[in-house]
Amino acid sequence: MRHRVAHRKLGRVTEHRLSLLRNQAQALLRHERISTTVAKAKELRPFVERLITVAKRGIADGDDTIRAVNARRMVRRDLADRAVAAKLFDTIAPRFAGRPGGYTRLLRIGFRRGDAAEMAQVELIGSEYDPDLEKPKGERKPDETPERQPEEQKGSRLRRIFRRGKNRR
Repeated sequence: MRHRVAHRKLGRVTEHRLSLLRNQAQALLRHERISTTVAKAKELRPFVERLITVAKRGIADGDDTIRAVNARRMVRRDLADRAVAAKLFDTIAPRFAGRPGGYTRLLRIGFRRGDAAEMAQVELIGSEYDPDLEKPKGERKPDETPERQPEEQKGSRLRRIFRRGKNRR
């Protein structure tokens, strides 16, 4: 029985699971939106929200206090990239300064094609998807379209030979 067991194991040993959560947290804070499975997303939410809360406490006291330095050290323990940690303290934590928790949103986006695992998108509140900012893949400007090859140059050499009829018996 699993009574009073707090977290999911995600089919990994402890070190691998912590590494996975740290990497996903770093990706989420860098891009502000990632796609992953629902189980991983549910485990990632409290991990990232704890990092944001520690960063908020660190910037609330100012940059030169002992608590601010300790907050940076606690965050750097889980985030390997200095740029992501700096982004957390400079832009993300001030954005959530007046919010008492609930910094992430989990959206279920369907099932993965290969193994039908349920997928979810985890995003930071305030960084919602705006379809006007991103143009569709099929839409290109006229000068971006690749030049068409003449009919003779299309396909492989053998197709060209057999198309001409030179190698027929």
